[in-house]
Amino acid sequence: MGKSWPVHEAKARFSALLAASLTQGPQVVSRRGVDAAVLIPIEQWRRMESMATPSLKDLLLSGEARTERLTPDRQAVPRRRTVPLD
Repeated sequence: MGKSWPVHEAKARFSALLAASLTQGPQVVSRRGVDAAVLIPIEQWRRMESMATPSLKDLLLSGEARTERLTPDRQAVPRRRTVPLD
């Protein structure tokens, strides 16, 4: 991974941060000494994004079922209060 940039330096030298991410790889931005974000080239982002979410074609051609992403979670539905019949 590339250099770690404090947020104040990243803001002041954004052009240098961008250039470094394009030539040296991902650049980490830290806030108060804690890593907060990463700047990466757009091609790398698109590759990562496409690998994270399979296409419908990939899902249909896969050997295993992946139905957990195809059906939404059921929400708990509050029940109506019943009144006893006399």
